[in-house]
Amino acid sequence: MTTSYILLSVVLLVVMCFSVWKRKLTVPAALLGGIIGVSMYVGAGWKGVWMLGAFFALGVMATAWKKEQKQANAAGEAHSQQRSAAQVFANGGVAAIAAILAYLLPAQAGLFRLLLAAALASAMADTLSSELGMVYGKRFFNILSGKPEAKGLDGVISIEGTLIGVAGALIAGVIHILPGWNGTELLIVTVSGIIGNLADSLAGALWERKQLIGNNTVNFLNTLVAAAIAWGLYVVVPV
Repeated sequence: MTTSYILLSVVLLVVMCFSVWKRKLTVPAALLGGIIGVSMYVGAGWKGVWMLGAFFALGVMATAWKKEQKQANAAGEAHSQQRSAAQVFANGGVAAIAAILAYLLPAQAGLFRLLLAAALASAMADTLSSELGMVYGKRFFNILSGKPEAKGLDGVISIEGTLIGVAGALIAGVIHILPGWNGTELLIVTVSGIIGNLADSLAGALWERKQLIGNNTVNFLNTLVAAAIAWGLYVVVPV
């Protein structure tokens, strides 16, 4: 156990320092990311850490991909790569809470690890669909009205971006069930992640566009919705 914690500390420290050095995270964001990483380990072991790592790595790569093309979105807002502590919590807070509950309530650890995976599946789906949808989307439309609108506006999606989000949720689901195979849990995590991502766009169209809530709140809500969906599916579907 001591060796594992030493290895975990080294891995997290390297990632935190690298993230600050490359201006992917602010210092407070990196520190919070380290705390979330520890929570992943105590609640879900190395699998939780790998899942968080996959989300971070894929998110960084997706954000950097063709960044010149995404310097400013259609709404004219700056496209920043450096993430703040608030953004880190918005994406990983629900998963961290689920991980802590898995540790504190071992009898229900399986359920909370499922919720953890669903929350990260939604965060991964949202990040990949947003970042890569901006590049590969062909037709952008309002999720509520279906009418064409400029890419980058709150609540605007594309078919291509949505499918990329599905792939992101599936990746999280596969990591969750490895090294074995549990088709039911894979389905729950993936479906929950997809619904959470769509909830993000709905919240963007309904509330964020009207400036009733901010993007961090929207991101937190989409992971919370995904966890809630996973909990509901866990209750009604034999796992």
